Amino acid sequence: MKQIVSQHGVPVSIVSDRDTRFTSHFWKSLQGNLGTQLKFSSSYHPQTDGQSERTVQTLEDILRACTLDFRGAWDDHLHLVEFSYNNSYHDSIKMAPFEALYGRKYRSPVC
Repeated sequence: MKQIVSQHGVPVSIVSDRDTRFTSHFWKSLQGNLGTQLKFSSSYHPQTDGQSERTVQTLEDILRACTLDFRGAWDDHLHLVEFSYNNSYHDSIKMAPFEALYGRKYRSPVC
């Protein structure tokens, strides 16, 4: 709620291919009250568009590398992972997610 809804609003739909924690009665009730349509799928199932699976796979790879490189302090570097992912080119949208969301490239001190 603090990070997604406050900055971007309530999502119209959510595709979830994760475990039963996200399919609980509470989750369904919460999303129903918010007006969000839930779409459930199993991992790597052809029902989904493929983009979700690819995104999850990429994030898993990044986080795995982070835990190996940073060992016990990997969670201290999550903001760097988020920055890197949101500012990297995505072939599916032909731009970085930051640029797609805000209509401009991210201006960093390195540029």
